[in-house]
Amino acid sequence: MDTQATFLPFHAINEFMRPDFRLNVIRSTLSALPSLPDNLRDPINRLTRRHVSVPGFRNSEKAPNLVKVVPMAKAFEKSPELVAAILAAWAEAHASLRTMVYEMLEARRWKVLPDEDSLNLEDISPELVKDWPILPIRADRTKVPGFFTRWPKGDDFETIYQSFAEKHPDFEASIDEVSLMVVWLSLRLPYNVEEEPPASPADPETNPAPPGDNPAVL
Repeated sequence: MDTQATFLPFHAINEFMRPDFRLNVIRSTLSALPSLPDNLRDPINRLTRRHVSVPGFRNSEKAPNLVKVVPMAKAFEKSPELVAAILAAWAEAHASLRTMVYEMLEARRWKVLPDEDSLNLEDISPELVKDWPILPIRADRTKVPGFFTRWPKGDDFETIYQSFAEKHPDFEASIDEVSLMVVWLSLRLPYNVEEEPPASPADPETNPAPPGDNPAVL
């Protein structure tokens, strides 16, 4: 199938991220990197060497995090592979938030693919794209072509965050963090708003929402 007609590359998320929050995500991920498993740490190190240029360091991977954050943020705006690697690591570093958001979306009737369902990410079918379920929480989302562009009507970031705050009043997480976790878990960006919830069997019509006019900005 032609995935370009349905998905946007991962670095399209930058249109929905404020620069300060982008820096916070990268800083948080780099701080957590030493404690993360090799399958999350190695891609970031490899892509850092390839895409991130730090003055004074021949190997940018060896640069201190303090001086690496800003150059990495610039590469984050251009490299879909780096975006995917960083978000995968960021989500793992915020595992408690990830679980809470996943369970909240399931409770809000977002379609979820059961863990026991096998999924060949190299062969995404039109039937799967029609409903675009949330993948199992441990699925390797970096193998997906990018972000799906349909977003469920009535579930803007403010509404979702209010629901999260009501369910977890004692958990400290900003609206930016909750929204980013929703985006990464669902692999959706709010470019086109669906007329029906994502679990509906109907084929929804969509209403384009230009990023500049969309309040859903992280």
